[in-house]
Amino acid sequence: MPKMRTHSGAKKRFSKKKSGLIKITGAYRRHLLAKKSAKRKRKMRVSKYVNPVERHHLIHLLPY
Repeated sequence: MPKMRTHSGAKKRFSKKKSGLIKITGAYRRHLLAKKSAKRKRKMRVSKYVNPVERHHLIHLLPY
């Protein structure tokens, strides 16, 4: 049987926790930050977790 492969795009965006939750970095945090207020950027710093419905699909992309 061949090795299971991790989806390259998924491994850059998601990380699986021991509890089974999948952690994500929020959107709008990568570039064009100069025009966003400090308050807005501070709120985007908080960790977010994937919805349980979407988690079901991502488990196949992240076999680790």
